[in-house]
Amino acid sequence: MIERAYRDLLLMACMGALAGLLQAQIGRTITIKIRDGKTGETVTPSNVHVRFNHQPEALGNWVDQKDDGMIEVKLPQDAKVISVRATYLDSTEYFVNCDVAKQRDSSTESWYPLTDIVTSGLAIPNDCVRVKDAAKVRGEVKPGEFVLFVRKRNWKEQALD
Repeated sequence: MIERAYRDLLLMACMGALAGLLQAQIGRTITIKIRDGKTGETVTPSNVHVRFNHQPEALGNWVDQKDDGMIEVKLPQDAKVISVRATYLDSTEYFVNCDVAKQRDSSTESWYPLTDIVTSGLAIPNDCVRVKDAAKVRGEVKPGEFVLFVRKRNWKEQALD
């Protein structure tokens, strides 16, 4: 009788732990902060395009953009990597993400691991500022935060279009 009670108690504990784990997976969210790559100031984009797992289309139903520039993203259950691009000028021009700012094609999309963002936070590399000044712009990143450094497109990049 004691064995059965112990077994039932263990079964209930396992079910409770599993339910908690499933709830955590369903309710996962991250916060995206978009910062100017040169100054570190908050940038409020016209729009934010978020993609998961190398999907070709951006999904807007996961994104909640606040008035103060903070962006909250609800993560799909199967999401492993994320790509984020922001627009300005009423959504007609994309910002350049600073991790690809020095590449020939600055419109290249980067993919970032969600496990790193959720567990420890992630700030993308900032190639929009000199190496010696990067620490001044970086700031602190908390678990669940993703800091995206951006800059507006220069005249050469605009001419390529």
